[in-house]
Amino acid sequence: MTVDLTMLVWSAILCIALFLPYVLCRIGVWGLVETVGYPTNPPALPAWAGRAHRAHLNLVENLVPFAALVLVAHVAGAANATTALGATIFFWARLVQAVVHILGVPWLRTLAFFVSLAGEVIILTQILAK
Repeated sequence: MTVDLTMLVWSAILCIALFLPYVLCRIGVWGLVETVGYPTNPPALPAWAGRAHRAHLNLVENLVPFAALVLVAHVAGAANATTALGATIFFWARLVQAVVHILGVPWLRTLAFFVSLAGEVIILTQILAK
């Protein structure tokens, strides 16, 4: 499997794992029954749990274009060392973005987001050059 596809798989694993902190917090604060139900007045969750939820949603939104770029590069024969670099940058930047988002570090969160976007642009340039 290519580096690009490997990074796509790891990004998907990260996305799958990112829902856990939020859901586990909800279970801890609300209890299992309320978590799986539709509580009318649930207790407030800690701020970090809201950030964890937003970090997950942000990765969900950004994983789709990343996956499209990696898969198009692969199918079109545009995958190379440069796309591998872009995919690797995307994955590690998204990991950093998730961690600092949950911790509440605003500037580093935004920087990591733009670094991940740069990884996507790197892949896109190789597709367009094909």
